[in-house]
Amino acid sequence: MGFVPHLVQYQGSKRNLASKILKYIPSNSNTIIEPFSGTAAITLACSYNNKGTRYIVNDLNKPLSQLLKLVVENPEYVSTKYEEIWNGQLTEDSISHYYKVREQFNKNNDPVLFLYLLARCVKGSVRYNSEGKFNQSPDKRRHGTKPETMTKNIVSVSKLLKQKTTFKSCDYKDILQGANKGDLIYMDPPYQGVCGDKDSRYFAGINHDEFIEELKKLSQKNVSFIVSYDGKLGNKSYGKEIPSNTGVQHIYLDAGISSQSTLLGKQEKTIESLYISNDLVEIYNYNLCKREDDDELLKRVS
Repeated sequence: MGFVPHLVQYQGSKRNLASKILKYIPSNSNTIIEPFSGTAAITLACSYNNKGTRYIVNDLNKPLSQLLKLVVENPEYVSTKYEEIWNGQLTEDSISHYYKVREQFNKNNDPVLFLYLLARCVKGSVRYNSEGKFNQSPDKRRHGTKPETMTKNIVSVSKLLKQKTTFKSCDYKDILQGANKGDLIYMDPPYQGVCGDKDSRYFAGINHDEFIEELKKLSQKNVSFIVSYDGKLGNKSYGKEIPSNTGVQHIYLDAGISSQSTLLGKQEKTIESLYISNDLVEIYNYNLCKREDDDELLKRVS
């Protein structure tokens, strides 16, 4: 698939699985929609591979959505301001600088301040407190992405999405309601915020039962969709499955050895679920009963 540009390393991003996910996305899709976009890894991969002619990128985390919009529409401004913020850590204690930037961001939600925090925070992992304030700590081993590298990332992302992308920050249900037949929706909802409990990894969670009902509505409208949802780590399963009466087929994707398990001295494989709407299965004539290979385990949901 080649090297697809990305803005920052972002925990939970499907960038490393994009090549496996994209083979289920029809090349003739009109509009590709990401209701839970994060840093829009799948949208970027689609544009890079000429899938879709128009994109809708949505994330309820407004500063993140605003950041992506600003990067695409005004890359020079973002690059210049990021360099100023980044250089500020070289003239004082860098850890203190990070916390000052974090405090300022939590007051004004400036998207470029957010970019610096994402580039410098531990493992590219966002964390929020009960008040919705960003509270992740800095990675003390590094200063974050250097300005020259960030500028390349910004310019590359802008070229892929400029003049063909709409950016939104609203409830995913509103985004789904506007989808039509011929569109392709890729959803990567909060991984374990689905039971209604607030997860510090996400700006907001979603309710599992409500989400299932929204998928059923898409099936009734014959709107194509793909969902990354539950998964497995070693012998443990995480999250509720999406039932087959939602109008989906279930595929397991091999996501490789868990980096977290490696740190704990284990070698556990991460398996992530992908749910494909039945119309896509019919279009490509998938033989889910027979097809099985090294990086893809298929099963029909019971």
